[in-house]
Amino acid sequence: MQHKYSMSFTSGTLLPRESLVVAELFAELNDWDAVRERIVAGNLLQMRTDNASRRITSEVTSRLKTLSGDELSLLCEGSRDEQRLLLWLAVCKRYRFIYDFAVEVVREKFLRLDMTLTHEEYDIFFNKKAEWHPEVEGVAPSTQAKQRQVVFKMLREADLLLDDGCIQPPIFTLRLIEAIRADDPAYFAIYPGHVGA
Repeated sequence: MQHKYSMSFTSGTLLPRESLVVAELFAELNDWDAVRERIVAGNLLQMRTDNASRRITSEVTSRLKTLSGDELSLLCEGSRDEQRLLLWLAVCKRYRFIYDFAVEVVREKFLRLDMTLTHEEYDIFFNKKAEWHPEVEGVAPSTQAKQRQVVFKMLREADLLLDDGCIQPPIFTLRLIEAIRADDPAYFAIYPGHVGA
């Protein structure tokens, strides 16, 4: 059975500040609905409008819900590097299209020692997926360009891509490796390199 891609990932990039606010509040309340209400009511994400606050809160919550309890705890108390790598994991778990791009393009290039990621490679991947997925084919060209921009910015924010387009393998702490391995070792495939084998 072929999975269906959700292509609605232009609301924000990694959103580290917003994600930490949401994760820390969830650690306190242990209830996603209560978290959402408290954040919107108090404008805890410091958005200009109520609509923006609701949209970003919903986006961040949908990502963080995919993380395990151990991963969420580490997100709250971990280092900046651990947090960025966990937020990349949350994005990939939430959006299968980004997961597949990370595994089929970024990781594969790294394993072939082809260290430069280009926009053209994203476009080739996008067009290949569009042949089999009507939800990808239906994306307008302007939205496709915006999505590509968001994915590349997320990779840079996660420190997996340098400004010059060079792929950079992450440095994992032992506790991060343990948290991801306990969740599912298959998720190591979203990171360039040989981690977690």
